[in-house]
Amino acid sequence: MTTVPEATQRTRLVVLFGGRSAEHEVSCTTAVSVLRAVDPARYDVDPIGITREGRWVRAVDALRVLAESGPAALPSALEAGGPEVGVLETLASPEEDAQVVVFPLLHGPFGEDGTIQGLCELADVPYVGSGVLGSAACMDKDTTKRLVLAAGLAVAGWLVVRDDEADTAAKVSGLAGRVTDELGWPVFVKPAALGSSVGVTRVTDGGALGPALAEAFSYGEWAVVEEAVVGREIECGVLGDRPPVASVPGEVRPSREFYDYEDKYVDGQAELLVPAPLPDDVAAEVRRQAVAAFVAVRAEAMARVDFFWEEGGRGLIVNEVNTIPGFTPISMYPRMWEASGVAYPDLVDRLVTLAMERHARQVGRVGRGRSTG
Repeated sequence: MTTVPEATQRTRLVVLFGGRSAEHEVSCTTAVSVLRAVDPARYDVDPIGITREGRWVRAVDALRVLAESGPAALPSALEAGGPEVGVLETLASPEEDAQVVVFPLLHGPFGEDGTIQGLCELADVPYVGSGVLGSAACMDKDTTKRLVLAAGLAVAGWLVVRDDEADTAAKVSGLAGRVTDELGWPVFVKPAALGSSVGVTRVTDGGALGPALAEAFSYGEWAVVEEAVVGREIECGVLGDRPPVASVPGEVRPSREFYDYEDKYVDGQAELLVPAPLPDDVAAEVRRQAVAAFVAVRAEAMARVDFFWEEGGRGLIVNEVNTIPGFTPISMYPRMWEASGVAYPDLVDRLVTLAMERHARQVGRVGRGRSTG
């Protein structure tokens, strides 16, 4: 089992949350749990919120707001503002020998897609999670599928569509014909670069395809149209780099037609089973394929790999690789690691340690050309 090295010095941990994407509230919810779990004896925590407009503010009142009003108040408190800070100032070491590590908890575009990771690379600051390439590849559902498929793993059938390929009724009708011929109905229409089931629509016929695509395109210029897989929803956590290891699998049993945003974050009625009730050989295969998918997309440090399991059919089908998974104590990623012997605070410590180890490996590279992912 993964061990957590002893700390050798205090670390300034910059926790980035909020952000400009449609997953702003989800990010705030995740940040709540991390801020509560971080050991103040080991870390000097510096919570930095990014507003929906992109302003960086020092969220000095974040812990007070949490204590007085609870997690739901955090997004509003962030929008109300705080001392605005410069981006590079935020990432700079306050002292020459101080260790700064950035913990990005920014779901979706402008955070999970390689942008923040690239900023940290330019600033020469260690950061938690995947590098630029792995983050960008996993944010784009079409790219993820291509890489996973090339690694010999199964994925659901899909079409990728740009907004100018569906801007007339005739073009949408042509796409509907392709869906009939290549995928069959029903399908799911999704923004290509977004998570948390935001903007996802289940479509049962060609007549509803146009509005579903319009909804997806409201979040970006690319969308995927994906076959609806009838199977159990299995998830697996991956942790580490050299080598990455997989947690016990978990299973999500949605309370709705599919595991949508309401089921994940509003109603909370989905049944989350950890460990997943799977035959031993299937559980072992989930773990093997999770690591294989993680490697295929050049992920690093952490990811949650989501599968469908078609019993009696195609078997395991990789759905997505999430490089910044939900991180509340009841979220699947930390729950699966808890069941694997890594408690929540130790998981945070391990991720910070991985960030520092990766940075240390790259410091001596010629020209400091640290391509980390």
